[in-house]
Amino acid sequence: MTAYALFDNVEVTDPAKLAAYAARVRTVVEKHGGRYLSVGGRVEVVEGESTLTYPVLIEFPNLAAAHSWFDSPEYQELKALRRSGSVANASFFETGPSELLSS
Repeated sequence: MTAYALFDNVEVTDPAKLAAYAARVRTVVEKHGGRYLSVGGRVEVVEGESTLTYPVLIEFPNLAAAHSWFDSPEYQELKALRRSGSVANASFFETGPSELLSS
């Protein structure tokens, strides 16, 4: 089942570090079968409450691929760089069987 990594960049504490991260991360994401679907943009809450500030959505073939990327040796340095330059929340989730997904 397709899986997604949702990051919300709540606060940028060091723009230079986050820019260095952004310049290098796509290659590692793609190596693990991921692709960016959305990076930032305006968030409009239309129901309930949301804490999204600057969402980033990455699609992976499955949860195993998402974890493989996040835990990979080549991502560890980048993860440390991201964490030293920003405060973020992150979640992985997968699609599930649903009649809403059928044609």
